[in-house]
Amino acid sequence: MVDRPLAGGRALAPDVARGAMLLMIALAHAHMYLYGHPTGFRAYALDGGPLDRVVTGLQVALVDGRAMPMFAALFGYGFVQLASKRTDDWPTTRRVLRRRSRWLLLFGCGHAVLLFFGDILAAYGLAGLLLVGVLRWRDRTVLALAGAWLLVHAAASLMTGLRIAEFGGASNMVATADPVAALGERVALWAVLTPFLVVELVVPVLLGVWAARRRLLDEPGRHVTTLRRTAWFGLGSAVLGGLPLALVDAGVWTPGGLAVPAYVLHGITGLAGGLGYAALVGLVAARATRPGRVLTGLAACGRRSLTCYLLQSVVFVAVFVPYAGGLGAELGTAAASGIAVLTWLAAVVLADALRRADLGGPAEWLLRRLTYGRRGFEKVR
Repeated sequence: MVDRPLAGGRALAPDVARGAMLLMIALAHAHMYLYGHPTGFRAYALDGGPLDRVVTGLQVALVDGRAMPMFAALFGYGFVQLASKRTDDWPTTRRVLRRRSRWLLLFGCGHAVLLFFGDILAAYGLAGLLLVGVLRWRDRTVLALAGAWLLVHAAASLMTGLRIAEFGGASNMVATADPVAALGERVALWAVLTPFLVVELVVPVLLGVWAARRRLLDEPGRHVTTLRRTAWFGLGSAVLGGLPLALVDAGVWTPGGLAVPAYVLHGITGLAGGLGYAALVGLVAARATRPGRVLTGLAACGRRSLTCYLLQSVVFVAVFVPYAGGLGAELGTAAASGIAVLTWLAAVVLADALRRADLGGPAEWLLRRLTYGRRGFEKVR
């Protein structure tokens, strides 16, 4: 099998994976903009109709807690790619990567201030600052830390699950009609949420670093067996491990004392699910002898993933929050997910139009300019 690069020498699979991941991110976030309902462990409304409950069950099993690990693995993968492009000595490369992570942290802060309490950019920026040194570690050390950190991840999931079981699921997170008061509430929640997100990112980031060293997505045709096994194991584990909590949040099963273990199991198997999704995209790319319009559009979206991610939040605020469209109090989970799909499709179309015009995403342009400065920016364009 031949691995087909995109124009400019970029491998197809990582960008396609990022583009597809944005659909999962949109689905995982849209229901968080609804308010006026009691909610379950994953913040889905518990009082929805039959279609809402079906969508809740499917998304809890297949999307929630699976999209972010996939993005985190791609983040670690991209970290290695960024470092490999530089010919500087390691201290200089490390400074550049840390500078980029600091700016990403500030992007996330701005995102939370203006749009969404559930921002993930700041968590990735903080993870980048903390983990940049692993690029110099041996594979054995990277994998050892990933294995040990699973215990930390499980402990954090257990703490969160116990809190939800005692106090109930988060609700009315965007219900404040006063935009100034909503800003304060949004930033306060974001500040508490971000450290927990970083804990969840460590394992997939480390495994993404390990995978990038082997060029699993850059050269998927040479790693079909590994990708196939990862996809089967990862996605199978995610579905089986996510099913108990999916039944709970869909209102099908009342497990009593087993609810918190179901929440922890959902979180741990989500790590495998994120890797499984990334491997599945690698398999698709390996079979694509010539990328068609769909894969090209997804890759264009993935190459502009920062812009498209922020665009999703702009649309969701305009549609759902009470001081804008106000539909968050009127729509259910199924309708919110439909809007998420349409928003993602619009982002793909926009990204492909930018590709055809030979234009990058504005957010990516700004991040590169801030990271590399004027002279360095011209070298990495």
